[in-house]
Amino acid sequence: MKDLFDRYDFHGHRLANRIVMAPMTRSRAADDGTPRPMMVEYYAQRSEAGLIVSEGTNISAQAQGFLYTPGIFTEAHIEAWRRVTAAVHAQGSTFFLQLWHVGRIGHPDNMEAGLHPVAPSALAHPRTIVTRSGPQPTVVPRAMNLDEVKQAIAQYATAARNAIRAGCDGVEIHAANGYLPSQFLHSSSNLRADRYGGGIADRIRFLVEVAQACAAAIGAHRVGVRITPFSAFNGATSPDDEAGLYDQLLAALEDLELGYLHAVTAEVSGNVTLAEAERQKVADVLGFVRPRWRRTLIAAGNFDLERARATIRDGRADLVAFGRDFISNPDLVIRLRHGYPLARRDPAEWYGAGAEGYTDYPRWGVTPSAGAAAQLESAE
Repeated sequence: MKDLFDRYDFHGHRLANRIVMAPMTRSRAADDGTPRPMMVEYYAQRSEAGLIVSEGTNISAQAQGFLYTPGIFTEAHIEAWRRVTAAVHAQGSTFFLQLWHVGRIGHPDNMEAGLHPVAPSALAHPRTIVTRSGPQPTVVPRAMNLDEVKQAIAQYATAARNAIRAGCDGVEIHAANGYLPSQFLHSSSNLRADRYGGGIADRIRFLVEVAQACAAAIGAHRVGVRITPFSAFNGATSPDDEAGLYDQLLAALEDLELGYLHAVTAEVSGNVTLAEAERQKVADVLGFVRPRWRRTLIAAGNFDLERARATIRDGRADLVAFGRDFISNPDLVIRLRHGYPLARRDPAEWYGAGAEGYTDYPRWGVTPSAGAAAQLESAE
């Protein structure tokens, strides 16, 4: 019987367990997107996970929309990520870099001077973005012309090659949560009348071509895709989501023989878990995806130990990703394996510039600081 703590053969890598550290924005990079030294320690601390997927990493200056998020488009970025991957590999884990383009979900104040958010169509999604001058509403993006669409696809491929140069074992295309690839997928954000908009076959084209370009650049087995089916986060929704969009998308991606698909359950919206009453109403994402995806499937979305083990045992996924619990529990794998209590989540510490709430969480059995001790007491 398969178990969460079993080893897993993963495209030439022998994962120590079936636990994945999910991608999570932590906003600790330098102003220019270069990973800072504390990020080396952060990922190394969590390297008991069989697979680590990095936080969203900007593929270009145009792709950035949030403060202090890392990049993978300069030599300084590559060299800094190389230190991260070396530390993770030294602990025996496998490391994939998540490739990110925010599209319309950003703000010009967080971009290089002269840049403005771009998207499939000039449609804003109403939400607030934290900028250097304080919270501001998103702006109306500029609709991408065909040359810019092709340029973005090429930038994904270049970012994939850069990731391999930085020592990563592969890349994950962030096609979830209403960011650029998701914006092309959905009729709520894509009003194009060319070959990248309109019917389903045209709306999925951008993501499929991005995956093709990355696969051609570094090998299909080194490419994964993360999706959030049936979630409306950041306006990522269409009337035909369940009537055919994801059917056609999964079939097209399956044909590319990619390394994995990473599906997030609909009970999670961004970094928030829906209330219990709402969770009872959402679609069964894994029940939909598993029959349509024969290759490695990673499941994510508010998993605890019991649910994760059941998911692996029942074959609904091959690997399970944990996100927010990895923030306050750098030794999450050990705690889950031995039944130790988890330190509670503290959203106030998820984003910021310093080590506090980032690399200062203690491992089980290590005397914690006063703040971490209070968290453990509340957890117990």
